[in-house]
This record gives sequence, C-alpha cells and structure tokens, in this order.
Amino acid sequence: MARLARPSGRRATLGGLALVAGAFVAHAAPATSSIAALRRRLTPGLHGLGHRDHVALTFDDGPDPASTPAFLEMLDQMGWRATFFALGGMVRRSPGLAAEVAAAGHELAVHGDVHRSELWRTPWAVRDDMARARDTVGDVAGAEPAWFRPPYGVLCSGGIAASRALGLRTVLWTTWGRDWRAAATPESVAAEVEGGLEPGSTVLLHDSDCTSDPGSWRSALGALPLLAERFGAAGYKVGPLAEHGLLDR
Repeated sequence: MARLARPSGRRATLGGLALVAGAFVAHAAPATSSIAALRRRLTPGLHGLGHRDHVALTFDDGPDPASTPAFLEMLDQMGWRATFFALGGMVRRSPGLAAEVAAAGHELAVHGDVHRSELWRTPWAVRDDMARARDTVGDVAGAEPAWFRPPYGVLCSGGIAASRALGLRTVLWTTWGRDWRAAATPESVAAEVEGGLEPGSTVLLHDSDCTSDPGSWRSALGALPLLAERFGAAGYKVGPLAEHGLLDR
C-alpha cells in the first residue's frame, strides 16, 4: 500500500499563512463600522443616532490641563453638559481635573487607556487596556462608566468582546469637526459638524491635542458658540449620551 505523501514545507507554510490571514480578517471585520454610511443604516445606535430633537455632544482624548478647563468654562457659560471620552493615562496624570469634569455634571466615558488602534492589538491586550481605563475612570467619577469609544473609531472583534464583558456600550459618532488638524479653524470645525448633522446626531470634538496637531483644540473650543447658533436655529437640545436615547436595531 502506498504511503500518503506528507505536505511539503511550502504547502505547510502557505496553509499557516492562510490561517493567520483568516484570523486577521475575522479580527478586523468589525472595523467596517468606521464606514459612516454603512453603520448608519445597519447600526444606528453605534452611529450615535438618538432622540430627533437632541444632539449628544462628546469630546475625546482628555482630560488635559492645557485645554480641558477652557472647555469646562465654555460649557458652563452655555449651560451645556457633554460626555468626555477620557484616556486612562490622561486621567491618572490629572485625576483632579477628571474629577472636576464629573463634578460639573458631565459624563466620563472610556476611550481606552492609551490611544492605540485595536486593529494592531491582540484581543487580550485590548481587554486589558479597556479594563484598566474603565477602572481608572470609574474610580475618579465615583460610578461605573457606561460608554466606550475606540481610539480612531476602529472597532475590532476584541473590542466588541471586551466592551460586552466589561459592561460598556460602544458609540462612535454621527458627525465630527475634523478639529485635530493644524489647518482647522472654528469656522471649519462648525461647518464640518453642520455638514453631517441630522436629527439625533452624536457630535465628536476633542478637548485635548495629545494625539492631534499642537494647539488644534482651540479650533474646537472656538466652534462651540458657532454650533450653539446652528443647534438653536434647528431646535436641538444639547446634552450627554445619557440623555440621548440611542437607537437600537
């Protein structure tokens, strides 16, 4: 009886590469949620769509002593409350400032411990990062955070599994100001937000430039009064995600 031929080394290598490629595709597949038009239709809650007369105002990347206090002052003057997606590492550097955000009536949410894309991290590294950030934010806020937004808005299989296990709901955004760019101005930020605005939108801005061009936060800050005019003209109320009534499907 003839012996079965053993796979050649090349075939074994190709098979191994195919398994690795398949695993990566499965890991990365949820990243298609970064396509706004796709997630709007399939996952309106992830897209940030809520009550049609409400706008959820959110900020990423803080708290930052160089910029967050200016946002808190402006929001207080405007009578607005917002959701701040904080980085765990930034909270540990400025725990008093993070506590001040919560004390002012704003929501503290989780943006990860470090600002690193899930796409190039293992599922267990994503979970460890998210758990550390959740615990750090919760300790400062005095309550378990409810929301999670992945860095760069890139959501992978590990992030989905970890957020569910840790009791966090993932929310991306409906419209953003592209306020991280050196070329951004208050007028350009307001125009970008307005260009994607619809009833029930979640708006993304940044209260820190720790991952953006230096000084770019000033454009987001300067855009707030301009956005107040636009939101008021459209009859929108402004508040945190807790009051937004995110849609499910």
